[in-house]
Amino acid sequence: MSDEQVSTATVSGPNGEDIAEAREHIRAAAMRPILENPRWWWPAVIALGAVVVLGLVAWAVQLVDGLGVAGYSDQAFWAVYEADLVAFIGVSYGGAVVSAILRLTKAGWRAPLTRIAEATALVTLPIGMLFILPHLGSPQRIWELVWPPYWNLSSPILWDFFAVSTYLLATIVFFYLPLVADLQVAADRLAGEQGLRARFCRTLYRVLGADRGVTTSQRRLLEGSIGLVAIMVIPMAVSVHSVLSFAFASSSRAGYLETIFPVYFVVAALYSGIALVVVTIAAFRRLFHLEAFIHPRHFVRLGFIMAAFGAVYLYLTFTEYLIDGYSGTSGLAAWVRQDLTGRYWIPFWIYFVAAGVLPLVIMALRQTRTIGGVVTASGLVVAALWVKRLVIVVPPATEPLVHSSLASGGVLAGNWGSYHFTWVPISITLAATAAIPLLLLVLFRFVPVLPIAEMEELESYEEELSEAIEITAGPERLRPAERPYRPLVPPTSACTPVALSSDGSAQSGFRQLPGGHRWPDSGQAANDGLGVQSPRPDGWAR
Repeated sequence: MSDEQVSTATVSGPNGEDIAEAREHIRAAAMRPILENPRWWWPAVIALGAVVVLGLVAWAVQLVDGLGVAGYSDQAFWAVYEADLVAFIGVSYGGAVVSAILRLTKAGWRAPLTRIAEATALVTLPIGMLFILPHLGSPQRIWELVWPPYWNLSSPILWDFFAVSTYLLATIVFFYLPLVADLQVAADRLAGEQGLRARFCRTLYRVLGADRGVTTSQRRLLEGSIGLVAIMVIPMAVSVHSVLSFAFASSSRAGYLETIFPVYFVVAALYSGIALVVVTIAAFRRLFHLEAFIHPRHFVRLGFIMAAFGAVYLYLTFTEYLIDGYSGTSGLAAWVRQDLTGRYWIPFWIYFVAAGVLPLVIMALRQTRTIGGVVTASGLVVAALWVKRLVIVVPPATEPLVHSSLASGGVLAGNWGSYHFTWVPISITLAATAAIPLLLLVLFRFVPVLPIAEMEELESYEEELSEAIEITAGPERLRPAERPYRPLVPPTSACTPVALSSDGSAQSGFRQLPGGHRWPDSGQAANDGLGVQSPRPDGWAR
């Protein structure tokens, strides 16, 4: 549906024609990325693809010349690739977990967001997993992770591989199940389309199950399956990032040996993941003109969820540094000083301000609690949490292991190692970042960007659609929208004749029912059980 169609749309009441029109708007918007060819699509894909190719070239150079070209050395054996691994796997949790929580709580406003959120999780998780390849000095031996004779069951990296692989499978299923009910609609929309991509889409839909359709009983079974997977996704996400933190926490280095790391990593993953979902939703809302379906209140609600996780993460950061600094042990005290006031103070305080303070301030002020404000806060969180992963990874990896009581603080003065960025890890990191929007743009050229069946079935969405079209078109272009109400039938005992006045008109007020209850008479408003005062033109429920 174009902007002109949105602006001239008429919203009246919950009759059949209006519901059919609303469904048509939903289906047209969901299929817009598939049916339309915006002029910006190919330039964007080519530019993002060029960045990805540059990253592949940088990795090829690293394979030939070794990890030294990436800035790694004996004094800095872990650095940017480990931070990328944690950050990219972490942001994948936001889409899946938020969608799962909103599904389980049956939040009606979630409907336009779930497909984009789940797709974000689907594309970011494999990208994060691939960072294990540039991290390894001999990536050709990656097969040893899946070959049982080489398994080291005492290694947290092996268990992390099992957890992430299982979570990837769950993410694929979680994206596919809600898509099943939309396949037939998408196939019907492409029935008259010609061209290679249209034929490929129809073939893809048939493979995925569009030709079989979904009956009412199958739809109920499908909803139950989605709920079951949603329940499973949440503990999987917690376990994956907890196991990932064990690779750090099980070491003996100050700054890594932290019992708080499992909770710390999980909260950071959800915090940055929700922020990435907000940025992605804002981008697709603008690019594919989904303003009539994704409203400002969606961003505000997601912003409040993000702010809640941000407050928890800020508290955990304060707890970690307070306890380690207060302990006074030589290694921990030296590490805290290096982060807060030493050579790593700039990235630490960038994180603290950009991801700790500013998002909370933006969400606290009504003036900045807008779409632009929430998206700005989310962008700061995504970037600053990546910087925070560097602050977690690099300082302990560059800490000297030779201690001396002669040096101030118990660590040999000037003996700290250092890590310097080169073009190789920068190119690989930028390539992974560009791969996220690239894969999303390609994915939504083949599947609907909105969950059609889910949006049509949620009763509350009709009201949101009416309000959204009013916001888009302006009140002067539309007739006043009526609030939909659910019919309510009074008990049989309530159907008694109306007491008439002397002039033959019905008396105003309420009918007296058995048990002392009253039913609103003509001209009164009846509560429909949802907290909505609905007019009853004839004084009775329909």
